[in-house]
Amino acid sequence: MVFKIGLLGLGTVGTGTVEILLNPEGRHPLLSELSLHRVGVRSLSKPRTVNLPEHLLTTDLEEIVIDPAVDIVVELIGGLEPARSLILQAIENGKHVVTANKAVISRYGSEIFDAANEKGVYVLLEAAVGGGIPVIQPLKQSLGANRIHKVTGIINGTTNYILTRMKNEGADFAEVLADAQRLGYAEADPSADIDGLDAGDKIAILASLAFGGRIKLEQVYCEGIRKITATDIAYAEKLGFVIKLLAIAARDPNATVDEDLLSIRVHPTLVPNTHPLASINDVYNAILVEGEPIGQVMFFGRGAGAGPTASAVVSDILNIVAVLQMEEAEIVNPVVTHEMMSCTHQHYCKIAPMEDLVTRFYVRFLTKDSPGVIGKIGTCFGQHQVSLESIVQTGFHEDLAEIVVVTHNVLEGNFHQALTEIKNLDAIDSIPSLVRVL
Repeated sequence: MVFKIGLLGLGTVGTGTVEILLNPEGRHPLLSELSLHRVGVRSLSKPRTVNLPEHLLTTDLEEIVIDPAVDIVVELIGGLEPARSLILQAIENGKHVVTANKAVISRYGSEIFDAANEKGVYVLLEAAVGGGIPVIQPLKQSLGANRIHKVTGIINGTTNYILTRMKNEGADFAEVLADAQRLGYAEADPSADIDGLDAGDKIAILASLAFGGRIKLEQVYCEGIRKITATDIAYAEKLGFVIKLLAIAARDPNATVDEDLLSIRVHPTLVPNTHPLASINDVYNAILVEGEPIGQVMFFGRGAGAGPTASAVVSDILNIVAVLQMEEAEIVNPVVTHEMMSCTHQHYCKIAPMEDLVTRFYVRFLTKDSPGVIGKIGTCFGQHQVSLESIVQTGFHEDLAEIVVVTHNVLEGNFHQALTEIKNLDAIDSIPSLVRVL
């Protein structure tokens, strides 16, 4: 039996997907069971790098999702609308869905998966996080026997590229960002990447899978890399660290099994040079999963681009086709979705506020060169139960003394209370940098 694909979008990833579907030689034999039935595009006259018969193309995307002949709808148009509405309409019409749309899934996943479960269809999203890196299905299946404690990822290639260039060249953020935009690594409006929002969408999805509960995106803390300077990267290097934008989802070690109290956050982080994620550079992504009994597992590869993302899209299509073939052979019940492939959890995970986070900090002060300023800073921290690993005057910035502090693990709320008090000291000119330490 041939399964018919309705493809929404023929951009970079859509083109890569078509190239795989049209060239099944040497790939999985299930590819020969697939037929590209309709392709939705914005313009019929736009030049394309893949040659498709004209009758396959249409600008009416709704026509594809309601077409009775289509078995699987592949949504690659991106954005929130009309993507969300088309996905829901496809589900309503009994279509299985494959999507690379992390924004829609992170915001409307509950609505989409409820609809899919009611209709007995699958919504698969391997390509939504990490491009071609297989991490979604491993979290749902291969690692399913583990109690996951923590997921830590470099899951935005644009910011990783910028931070890598800043480290290697000693360049400033604005200069490297402009170059990244020129090379096509950063969008004209780079806010989603450099403000941590893209990584926030992705870690919400990973956390939902790792911890078996739904995540409210607005509770995910997001902080970007706009304030990271070449000075901070140089200081980090001297201290044995590299700065990365990390997305972290962790279970509170003191919470009960039933409580599911999580910390979910995205922010720049000083990562020890000995840590597995410290060597992930340029546009590459990596996700480190820690659990019991497996210990540590790291997934690494290209996190974006036509080839890697299309690879993940087609792998999802093949997973659905394998199940559909079993239904045809009456091996499985077509009304009941396969538990290891569907999303069945209903409850929302409890997210701890950031002030309850226990972490280390790096902070850089610019102060007037007056006697006793280091002592006053140390006293303020001590009064708020903030233990210091080191506090040193590193030199001068024009006529101001530069003081760098690294803390031990402290309660974030206590740290910020101390910082508020320190800001009011007469000797403090400014606090140009504040970065958490892994």
